[in-house]
Amino acid sequence: MKVTPVKGTNDYLPKEAALRDYLQSVILETYCHHGFQRIMTPILEDAENLDKSEGGENLNLIFKIMKRGDKLQKALVLGEEKGLADLGLRYDLTLPLSRYYACHRNDLLLPMKCIQIDKVYRAERPQKGRLREFVQCDIDIIGTKSYTAELELIEITAEALLAIGLKNFKIRINDRQLLRAILIDCGFMEQELDSVCISFDKLDKIGSKRIAEELKEKGHSTDAVNKLLQILENMPKTIEDIKELFPEVEVENLEKIIEIATRQAEEQYEVVFDMSLVRGQGYYTGTIFEIESLDFKGAVAGGGRYDHLIGKFLGEEVPAVGFSIGFERIFSILLEHGFVIPNKRKQVAILYQPMEYIEATKKAAQLRATYDVCMYEKPKKLGKFLDKLEKEGIYGFWNFGQSEELSIMGKSKKNENERK
Repeated sequence: MKVTPVKGTNDYLPKEAALRDYLQSVILETYCHHGFQRIMTPILEDAENLDKSEGGENLNLIFKIMKRGDKLQKALVLGEEKGLADLGLRYDLTLPLSRYYACHRNDLLLPMKCIQIDKVYRAERPQKGRLREFVQCDIDIIGTKSYTAELELIEITAEALLAIGLKNFKIRINDRQLLRAILIDCGFMEQELDSVCISFDKLDKIGSKRIAEELKEKGHSTDAVNKLLQILENMPKTIEDIKELFPEVEVENLEKIIEIATRQAEEQYEVVFDMSLVRGQGYYTGTIFEIESLDFKGAVAGGGRYDHLIGKFLGEEVPAVGFSIGFERIFSILLEHGFVIPNKRKQVAILYQPMEYIEATKKAAQLRATYDVCMYEKPKKLGKFLDKLEKEGIYGFWNFGQSEELSIMGKSKKNENERK
C-alpha cells in the first residue's frame, strides 16, 4: 500500500497544521468582528447544479461521483456515459452558498452576511501552487445591490490580510459590465462574451498576441479580435481613459467604489482600476476585484458580484457579492519565509516514570497556567528523544523526580544528557 498522499493533496506536520490553524483563526476572528456569521455546507453537490453554475474552466475540473447500486447498473446497461454521475465535489464555495440561500432564505436575515472557511476540490494537474484539495476563506453579502457591500468586503478582506502579516499589497478593481460593453463594442456577440472572457483572463500568463490567436482558433470574428488586440496593447489605465474612449459606458459605481476604498485604505495599501482584470468564473455580473501581493508577486484574494447565480435556483434575481482569500498561497508564502506565530504559548514536556504518573499530572496541571504541557514516559535513549522534542519546537522539559527546575532546550539539555 502507498504511504504518500494522493497527488494534489497534502499531509501537514504539526508545525504546518499549527500555522494553518493560526491563519484560519485570525481570518475567522476578523470576519466575526465585522458581524459576519459562519455557515457550513456539504462537500457534495448535485452534478446538475455544478454543471449549470457558470464556473468557467472550473467546470472541466469537477470531481464527479458515480451513481451507486441499481442506478449505476441501469446507466451502464443503457450506455449513458454522461448519466453515470449524479454528484460532484464542490469546486468553490459560491455555488454551495447560492443553493444554501435558496434553501434557507426564509430563516435568514437580509442582507445575509456570511463566512465560509472550508475545503474545495478541483481535478487540477498537480503542480506547485495548484492542489486538488485546498481551503478557501470566503465572506459574502447577499440581498443588496448597494455598492457599499463591495466596499465592506474590500475593507474586511484587507484588514484580515494585514492581521496575518501581509502588508504590501494592491487591490485591483474592474467591472464585468464595463468589460462586456467594451467587448460588444469590439464586435463580439452577447453569447460569445463568456468564451472571450475565459481567454482574456489569461492576459498576464500568455500575453495579448496569444490571446488573439486563441480567440481566432475558437472561431471568433477576426475584425472583433483585432479590435480587442488594439485595446489590449494600449490598455486604458484609468477611469478617465475609459470615459474618453467609451463615453456611453456607465462607470459611476466603479468610480465610487475605487474612490471610497482608497480613502478607507488610509495609505496602508493601494486601490487601482485595472481593465485587464477579468476573473475566470462566468457567474460574475458586476464589480470584480483581486488583491495582489507586491512582495510575493501574485494574487492572494479575489471575488466579485454575482447577481444571477442564486436566481438559477429561485427563478428570481437575488443580488450577491463575495470575496475569497487565497488561503493556500498565503500559507505557502509564510511557511517558506519561516513565519513565526506571534504570542504563541510556549510548550514544555514532562518526562516521568510510570509509577510517577499521578504526581506528574499534578505538576503538569500547575505548569499549564503558564505553558502548554505534554507528558511522555521517560525513554531509554533520552538524548535522542530530547533532540526530537527540540526539533518540534518544545521550549523546555521537566525531568520529573530528577530536577527541581524546568530545563530550557539548548541551555541545559546537554547537561541533562551527560547525567543520563
